[in-house]
Amino acid sequence: MQVSASLSGIGNLFEKLVGEIFPPQSSKASAAVATSSGPQSGTVLWKGSLVLRKRLLALDLTDLAADTLDDIEDFLGSKVEVQLVSNTSLDPKTGEGLRSAEVKILNWEAARDLPVETNFTFELDFQVPEDFGSVGAIIVKNGHTFEFLLVSFELALPDKSKVVNFTCNSWVYNTTLQEGRIFFSNEVYVPSQTPPGLVALRAKELTNLRGDGTGERAAKDRIYDYAIYNDLGNPDANPKQKRTPLGGSKDFPYPRRCRTGRPPTKTDPASESKPSNELSPFYVPRDEQFGQVKADDFLASAARSVTHSAGPTLRTAETHDPNFTSLDQIFQLYTSKGADKGVMKNLQPVTTKTVTDPLEFFHEFILPEGEDTNLLRYPLPNVLAVNNDAWSLDQEFAREFIAGLNPLVITRLTEFPIKSKLDPLTYGEPVSAITAKIVNSQLPDGWDVEKALKENKLFIVDYHDALLPYAQRINDLETSSIYATRTLFFLTSDGTLQVIAIELVLPPPTQGAAKNSRVFTPPPEDSTKNWVWELAKAHVLSNDSSYHQIFSHFTRTHAAVEPIIIATNRQLSALHPINLVIVPHFKNTMDINAAARKALINSGGIVETSFTPQQYSLELGSVLYKLDWRFDEQGLPTDLIKRGIAVPDSNAKHGLKLLIEDYPYAVDGLELWAAIKSWFSDFVDIVYPDDSGVVGDVELQSWWNEIRTVGHGDKKDEPGWPELNSKQNLVQILTTIAWVASCHHAAVNFGQYEYAGFMPSHPTTTRKLIPEEGTPDWQSLQDDPVTFYLSSISNQTQATVVMATIEILSTHSADEEYLGQRSLPNWTNDPKILAAFDKYSKKIADIDTLIKERNADPSLKNRLGPVQIPYELLRPISGQGITGKGVPNSVSI
Repeated sequence: MQVSASLSGIGNLFEKLVGEIFPPQSSKASAAVATSSGPQSGTVLWKGSLVLRKRLLALDLTDLAADTLDDIEDFLGSKVEVQLVSNTSLDPKTGEGLRSAEVKILNWEAARDLPVETNFTFELDFQVPEDFGSVGAIIVKNGHTFEFLLVSFELALPDKSKVVNFTCNSWVYNTTLQEGRIFFSNEVYVPSQTPPGLVALRAKELTNLRGDGTGERAAKDRIYDYAIYNDLGNPDANPKQKRTPLGGSKDFPYPRRCRTGRPPTKTDPASESKPSNELSPFYVPRDEQFGQVKADDFLASAARSVTHSAGPTLRTAETHDPNFTSLDQIFQLYTSKGADKGVMKNLQPVTTKTVTDPLEFFHEFILPEGEDTNLLRYPLPNVLAVNNDAWSLDQEFAREFIAGLNPLVITRLTEFPIKSKLDPLTYGEPVSAITAKIVNSQLPDGWDVEKALKENKLFIVDYHDALLPYAQRINDLETSSIYATRTLFFLTSDGTLQVIAIELVLPPPTQGAAKNSRVFTPPPEDSTKNWVWELAKAHVLSNDSSYHQIFSHFTRTHAAVEPIIIATNRQLSALHPINLVIVPHFKNTMDINAAARKALINSGGIVETSFTPQQYSLELGSVLYKLDWRFDEQGLPTDLIKRGIAVPDSNAKHGLKLLIEDYPYAVDGLELWAAIKSWFSDFVDIVYPDDSGVVGDVELQSWWNEIRTVGHGDKKDEPGWPELNSKQNLVQILTTIAWVASCHHAAVNFGQYEYAGFMPSHPTTTRKLIPEEGTPDWQSLQDDPVTFYLSSISNQTQATVVMATIEILSTHSADEEYLGQRSLPNWTNDPKILAAFDKYSKKIADIDTLIKERNADPSLKNRLGPVQIPYELLRPISGQGITGKGVPNSVSI
């Protein structure tokens, strides 16, 4: 969100505020052609209605100073003007669509300016020739200094037989130095079917959005272009904050981000500098920024998180001890209310707000939906809802790899012994230290490794090859200690997973030397707590937390989607049918990504200071993108087959047989995948009669080519890119993009607070290795195991910073748009499209009910687990706040 605090004209504010005491009865104002009140000979009179919102200052307050200047300029003749453009009638001089006379909005200042965000409606009269034809576009000119949000425009034909709708929802800046802003109606066309009057405008608008690749971007720009991730470091401030550019190289490939055009840093030409004003946000096109409701909720969540952190910060300063000294000290951070008692309410589905609550920010700060109102304590995570110990049980530890916040990693073991693919000269013996003897000792009677493999009962979460190359560098840091971990599971007869063994590996001290590998097995169920085993699990969870945040979450959703958004705006006209259905999956993504580059994944940011890999975090994300990202494998069915979790089966539902039948993420996800794919299939059938239409669509082909060769250009020559030569492949591409932006992101994001809001449940940092017997640290562990355990994982600052961050990230805003919903009215008038979307929406509602029913089935033990958290992360609909459910259309937070 970009906010201006203009102080000019402040002396006029009192007069304006007094005027608000007696506001007019309606927010409507008039506009008309200055000539005649009726149609002239040879012309017809068409009625237009334009809805806009004025510039905001901050929170929900209108920028009254800016609006005063606009009023003065309007009075002096600098107006807002609108022209109609014909679909069919051409101007003989230009060969382009015939345009009406420019109609000025009159009485701009008569629209009483409320101190909160408000829709204003202006009525306009257009006199056009009788042979003007149908209207397909409007040109809007803004002669004012400041921008306004053009919400919508509609045109009623004289016989009222038809209304032409324009769902604009775009900020219009001053257009004095340009022709004006182009807006198309909600009728869409593939390029070859573009009405003759719109052909030139269609090409011109795409040219405007592409820019010329030069210059530093300004807030008013509507330019979508690419850059690499070379703005994460800040070497001018501190040489230690230099970071490796990600993208554009063989060693460190990465998806592209939005280009800002800022100059290089003074000390490193390969790094992009920060904005001159540290408070300035990173550039993204204005229409990609949060709307006001979203911005208010986001700021309120951030403000609440700051107050939640105040107590721990003061206690740390008072005691001078950065560590937690007991679990009770952590429990005291939370409100006393559990999830079932009001922390996370099951709210009814909400519709998108169209007018901002005047006190939205303050309401959400003090009385947030679905949360306890104690500002000095964190809401209680659902992982503690039943009791304070369930999170630590081995059964829960295992369950969360198929129903927790990172259920995308577990893989079926297909060969034994387990082997690494790393270079053995550098990283030591490739064969795992988990032997058949160890495994057999943990299996039920009648089972051994050979039988378990043959019957598809062994599964693994393997971070060995991903993390071992970075282990030594991370362990050389003062405040991080890491192992590369492997965790082996057995699928039991009741469908749950049993932990068999954990392997913790350190790299060889020198090339050719033996690596340090330690294997731990779970203690008997009736034994006292084994704190060495708990430390082994903590190291696995820390590996998982880093991998989850860096790769499963940010790289595979946020970063992977951004270049697709850029390509869509550059290559698919707003007139294109595919633009109509894919753009809802892009809402807010570029804005939250820019905020992440500024404060989350940057040098010294939250990830680097709170996760074990520290300064290597995003570099590790690049390495994982290189090793383990293919476009086709981002689709759920292909991903499940790749990981050996499913096998094709024409007789099974969705054509796949799951080898872990009670795998909540996969079971629910396949339902949503099928619904999304069916919707896109119906839509593509409406648009393209056959495959030749897809092949011959020049915009569509340019779009897909740019995604592959530019947006994900470092991967352009690798396998996994479907050829866009058929309707079937187009549906697969669209379904994959929508799945990643909606379901994949929801599965790895909105459960963060309920599972990791209690730090020991998912520590993001490990600060000590497990001591060897006979060492002083081993004795400390024996003397006071809880204190040693807590000193080995995230400290108070790291824990509370992460808690505050994931509290924000796990929160749904009031204007969230979920699967099966469209927030903009009149987004299409096509009855076939509306019927297909209604079918899709009903299917999404049915899936929501189905998931609720599954969670009530006691035979499905993995859906609740010991912590009794129902798996709702893929329930499509949610209310506002931290709910642990809801699938927004887009990567919206």
